[in-house]
Amino acid sequence: MIAVVFSGSRFSDWRLADKGKIVTGFRMMGINPYLHDERFILQLLNKSNNLINYAEQIKRIYFFGAGSSSLERKDKIAAVLRQFFIHAKVTVDHDVKASALSTLGDEKGLVGILGSGSNAAYFNGRRTTDNNFGLGYILSDEGSANWIGRMLLKSFLHETMPTDLRERFVERYPLDRKIILDKVYNQANPTLFLTSFADFVMENHKHRFIKRMIYQGFTLYVETYLLPLTKQYPNMAVNFTGSVAAGYEEWLREVADGYGISIGTVIREPIHNLLKYYLNKN
Repeated sequence: MIAVVFSGSRFSDWRLADKGKIVTGFRMMGINPYLHDERFILQLLNKSNNLINYAEQIKRIYFFGAGSSSLERKDKIAAVLRQFFIHAKVTVDHDVKASALSTLGDEKGLVGILGSGSNAAYFNGRRTTDNNFGLGYILSDEGSANWIGRMLLKSFLHETMPTDLRERFVERYPLDRKIILDKVYNQANPTLFLTSFADFVMENHKHRFIKRMIYQGFTLYVETYLLPLTKQYPNMAVNFTGSVAAGYEEWLREVADGYGISIGTVIREPIHNLLKYYLNKN
């Protein structure tokens, strides 16, 4: 039996398969080595009956997650998974690699992520090349759900949010300046709070203020991430994964086209194609 996992900061998608067939699939809290220590991750695994029931049967586990880029953080995740899945050979890699495998397979190309966070890279068919992107939810993540949440809250606190939208926001969320600042700067996992406004943004995406904000995020993303890559690797389309890329695909393509950049495949959740990829390998 194999387990394939794709984890953002907000959610992690799991698929367990045996002899070419899916045994079970489910979603649980995201696992990010930047945000969670080994004890927390192990406790999270032990809360899942799905995992407890199949843990000893799993022989291979492929985990891809936000924050799992450096060797130190990969080892952190791998150590916990080996402790829980005692008979499994464990592979841990970055979420950008998952985007590459799910959109390109073993082919060369450019990949981007616009989901809870944002990133981009060149994939040489085996691994993604190092770059200066992916600086996390404080310094980076332009165009992502995290970035959109930050901009939404700033407009609310600065009172630049249009009155009609502000009324909808206040009706939906019992928040004030004190609560917001506490959740962002004092509470654990501020990224979960920042990305929690994704549904509100989607529900109001036709509002001129929201639409302008998303276009601004995509423009920053293209200029920061894609332009350097497309200059280094010209004439390549960029393939995307992530809820924001999929949810606002038409707008993303429009912004990219304005810079002469072609968008290829766009998929919301890479877990399905990841599972197919590894089922064909095992």
